[in-house]
Amino acid sequence: MRMEAKKATVVLALLAGLTFVTVSPAGSALASTGGAGAPTSTATASTPAKAKIHPSGIATWFGPGFYGKKTACGQMLTPGVVGVANRTLPCGTLVKVGYKGHTLTVPVLDRGPYSHIGADWDLTSGAAEALGITETVRIQTRVVGTTANVPTLGLPEPSPEAAMAGGALAAG
Repeated sequence: MRMEAKKATVVLALLAGLTFVTVSPAGSALASTGGAGAPTSTATASTPAKAKIHPSGIATWFGPGFYGKKTACGQMLTPGVVGVANRTLPCGTLVKVGYKGHTLTVPVLDRGPYSHIGADWDLTSGAAEALGITETVRIQTRVVGTTANVPTLGLPEPSPEAAMAGGALAAG
C-alpha cells in the first residue's frame, strides 16, 4: 500500500513538471510504466552533439544535504522533487531511466554528478526512491524528449483536496 502511494506521488510530480508536454493516448499508461508517457510533437528526441549519452551508466543519488538549495536549472530541491543531474544534457531534457524492471521518465534538473567515482547520472532522492535505488547502481537510460525548464519542473502536484481548498487544507 505504501509503495502505491509513492508511485502515485511520483506520477503526480511528473505530470506537474511536464505541463508543456502532451501525451498521446497510446503513451498514457502511466501506472504501468511508473513514469510519464512518451512525449509527442511538442517534445523532441534529439540529443545535443556535445552530449555523450550511453544506453547504460552508473548512477548515484543526492538529496538531504541539498534540500532547500536551488539546482543549476533553477528548481528548489525538496524531498518531493523527481529528476536527474547530468553534466552535459540541457535543463528540461527528458530521460527514461530503467532499473531492475522499473522505469521512470525524469527531467534533467541539475549538473553533476561530481562524486569522482565515474558516475554518469545523479538521481534526486525522489527519483531514486521511485526506482528502488538505495546505493550506487548501473541504470539504463534513453533521452526521450524535452520540456520547458520552469521553476516547478520535477515538483509534485498539490493533492486534489489542497487544490479544492485553495492550496491549504483545513485543520482537522
